[in-house]
Amino acid sequence: MTSFQIIITIAAVVLGTVLTRFLPYICFPQGKKTPRYITYLGKVLAPAVFGLLVIYCLRDVRFTGGTFGIPELVSIAVVVLTFLWKRQMLLSMASGTILYMILVQTVFR
Repeated sequence: MTSFQIIITIAAVVLGTVLTRFLPYICFPQGKKTPRYITYLGKVLAPAVFGLLVIYCLRDVRFTGGTFGIPELVSIAVVVLTFLWKRQMLLSMASGTILYMILVQTVFR
């Protein structure tokens, strides 16, 4: 990359970062009521993203061969049980991921 291209790239990253940080405060000032559709999106987008992530992660699992999806199902069960027990999303995702990696690298080689 030339020096000019590097400067343009850095400027685009800075502009994108500044816009994503300040745009919500400009569009929705503190004294003004937040529109209902924005509140709705705030409630439904996180679960929707996690649902898409689960579908994406399980799309290539073969329940009719190989490991029969056992490491995936056990890890999902651990994620659900850990979340129900501690109500900590990060802890439950980390525990399921760690267990899955242990299972596929040691038990289900």
